[in-house]
Amino acid sequence: MHTLSDFDFELPSDLIASHPLPERDASRMLVVSGGDVYDRHIRDLLEYIHPGDVVVFNNSRVIPARFMADGKHEITLHTATDDGCWWGLCKKFNKIPVGSQLALDDGTMIEIVAHDDVSGLKIKFLCDDVFAVLDRVGKMPLPPYMKRDAEITDRERYQTVYANPLGSMAAPTAGLHFTPELLSDIEKRGARIVNITLHVGAGTWLPVKTEDLSRHKMHSEWGCITASQADIINAAQRVIAVGTTSMRLLESAAIGNSNPDKYKRVMPFCSTTDIFITPGYKFHAVDVLLTNFHLPKSTLFMLVSAFAGLENMKRAYSHAVAEKYRFFSYGDCCLLFKQGE
Repeated sequence: MHTLSDFDFELPSDLIASHPLPERDASRMLVVSGGDVYDRHIRDLLEYIHPGDVVVFNNSRVIPARFMADGKHEITLHTATDDGCWWGLCKKFNKIPVGSQLALDDGTMIEIVAHDDVSGLKIKFLCDDVFAVLDRVGKMPLPPYMKRDAEITDRERYQTVYANPLGSMAAPTAGLHFTPELLSDIEKRGARIVNITLHVGAGTWLPVKTEDLSRHKMHSEWGCITASQADIINAAQRVIAVGTTSMRLLESAAIGNSNPDKYKRVMPFCSTTDIFITPGYKFHAVDVLLTNFHLPKSTLFMLVSAFAGLENMKRAYSHAVAEKYRFFSYGDCCLLFKQGE
C-alpha cells in the first residue's frame, strides 16, 4: 500500500515554466517505455502513431474565471450549481458576510449566497449572461505555482487550438502543444482523432493532505463521451490519450462498462466523475498517454505512476530534472507507454 511520501521528488523551482514557449510545437517530449527514456520533441510524436490508432483529446475550453470583486477580493470560480449559482475560491472568504453584494469591474453585482470550508463562496450573478460578464472582467485562472498574474496573451495561449465547448477552470495542458498542422499530420498517419469533453475543475490543483491515500477526497468533474465516439474508440488498434483529463474520462467510461461484450473499451458516458487512479489500478481503455510533468505528491503524478510504473516515473523525472525539462502547465511533455506493454 503506497502512502503520500512515496510520490515525492525533488524539483528545482527554476524548472517550473511560468510562460509558454513562443511556438506550441517547440516543446520537448520525454518518451518513457518501461525503464527506458528517450529525449525527443513533440513533433516526433508522429513517429509513435500507427494506422488504426485513435488519439483522444479533451476539447473543453477554459473560462476566464478569475476576477476582482469590490476591487479587493480575488475570486476564482470552479463549479456551477443547478440553481444557477457558482462556487468560487477566495482568500479569507469567511470574512465576506452571506448576503453581501459586491461590484465587479464592469459594474455587475454579485451576491454571496453561502460559505463552505472546502468550496469557498457560493455566488449568484445578478445579470443575464455570466459568460459575457466574465469575458469582460475575468482573467485566465493560471495555476498558483506560476506565481504571476494572467496576461493578455494567456487568453489565447492557455487554450488548446481545438477548444470548444466552454466549461473548464484549468486547461487540459497536454493539448497546448498541438497546432492545426500537427493535428492534420496525425490523421495523415492513418489515425483518427476523437474530441471528448471533460470540464476541468480548480480541484485539479488541490494538494493531497493525508498520508493515507484512501482518505483523500477527489474532486468531481463533468464529462461526456457520446455513443458514436465510443464506437470509434472501441474499434481502435490502440487508444492514445492526450492528457490526464482525457485518461480520467476514458477510464471512467470503462468502469461503467457492464456490457457482456468484454472487448469494448468504453461505454457512452455523460456524468460526473471523481475517479482517483493510484498504483494497482487496472487500466481498461488507454494504451499510451501523452501528458505534461506533474507536481510532487499530486494525484496526477500518482496517475502516471499507476500507468507507467512508480519507479519508472521516478527515474524518468530524475532524468527530466537533470536535463532541465520545463515542468507543469506551460512546460514540456512526456509520452508514456502502459507498464508491461
